[in-house]
Amino acid sequence: MAERKPTSASAKKLDPAQSPRAMYGAELRFQRERAGLSQSGLGELLYVGNSLIAKMETGERRVQPDMAEQLDRVLDAGGFFVRNLAAGRATPYREHFADVAELESVALTIKQWEPLLMPGLLQTPGYALAVIRGYDPVAPAEVVKKRQDARLARAHIFQNAERPLFWAIVDEAAVRRPTGGLATMAGQLRYVAAMAREGRIIFQVLPYSAGSHPGMEGALKLMTFEDDSPMAYVQAQETGTLLDDPATITRCTLTYDLLAAAALSPEASLDFIETAAEEYEHGSQRSGGDVA
Repeated sequence: MAERKPTSASAKKLDPAQSPRAMYGAELRFQRERAGLSQSGLGELLYVGNSLIAKMETGERRVQPDMAEQLDRVLDAGGFFVRNLAAGRATPYREHFADVAELESVALTIKQWEPLLMPGLLQTPGYALAVIRGYDPVAPAEVVKKRQDARLARAHIFQNAERPLFWAIVDEAAVRRPTGGLATMAGQLRYVAAMAREGRIIFQVLPYSAGSHPGMEGALKLMTFEDDSPMAYVQAQETGTLLDDPATITRCTLTYDLLAAAALSPEASLDFIETAAEEYEHGSQRSGGDVA
């Protein structure tokens, strides 16, 4: 892949007409400059880093309700930010996942454990469509398409050749379940294998033979950042929670490390998914459970 350096958030040109959220960010920059404050200066008044101010202005980060109140107070904005908070928080993602999608785009590292599915960041169009329809089989077609587009858009983070470092561990079940049918599953595994062979991701499979393991409570995502504390995201049915408590992060990190130790090596995992892809292509998928 060609090398591509990250774009500075503070250097991005704002286009208020692009979306309500872009308008919200442009107004934030206008009010900040009207007050004679730099991004660092406003950050100091709000006890946050200047990078967060920059990302809110460009629409990369959503403004939280308490932050909107503080912006109105510090910038004497006449209540603009609270009144228009819905526009500033507009997102194509479900509410419980919106902040996670934004954090993915600025993370230095992302480590993800998935017990049932291929990680959303690695899903092909056909696989993502099958998953979304599986979640909500009665959803209208336009809703399904919107969710599919939003999920696939998250993969733009891989356009940067340097970051994030993405390391995924999946249970063998995610490989063996023919989500979307044999052809779709073969294509999904071929795509993951190509990403791994290019060195853009690290990918491991936890085989059935590992038995019980620390990840049995559910999916887990760990993210680190350049100038923010690490975050963990745990997901359940129709909901999810972002966590930043240091003790919780330590525990989640240990869980991930133990899963990595129990999983097949990246090299063996690559061979495993390529063999599985070939089996799907020839219609000879095994039931699993015979991995040494």
